[in-house]
Amino acid sequence: MHPVRVSIPSFRSENNSIEKGYTVFKIDVLMSGRLYSIEKRYSEFHALHKMLKRCIKPPEMPSKHVRNWVPKVLEQRRQGLELYLQTIIMENEVLPKIFLDFLNIRHFPSVPKTESCGKLSHQPVMLFLRDPYLLPHDEFSNVVIEGVIHGIFYPDLQPR
Repeated sequence: MHPVRVSIPSFRSENNSIEKGYTVFKIDVLMSGRLYSIEKRYSEFHALHKMLKRCIKPPEMPSKHVRNWVPKVLEQRRQGLELYLQTIIMENEVLPKIFLDFLNIRHFPSVPKTESCGKLSHQPVMLFLRDPYLLPHDEFSNVVIEGVIHGIFYPDLQPR
């Protein structure tokens, strides 16, 4: 189970003189015990869907065309978009970077050589230049500190 949970608790209509009215969906994202909200239009969901098709098989999206803008129809769209996001999280062990960017999740480092479509992969956090278990007991703590320092300051250094 992913440490990311999403819900779409509400939506609101926007009208302005420059463009035709549209609906904005409020997305609540819960990650690592922190809750924050973002707002997205349906067109942004649609763009996400098109990009996700290149790297995963995303679930079906609610219809792009809505016959009328009555609250009942918009509520059905809200529920459909919420299910869409939740299904992506449930069905993918590795969440595509495109999806994480859509949710404004930037807590993961970007890795230069990742799988296609910007999926994230594991990276070692520290590197030991010597095997700490083959050292005498009193040198063990020094090799841990040494490994952490090398991992932070010399991340490209390979073990001997």
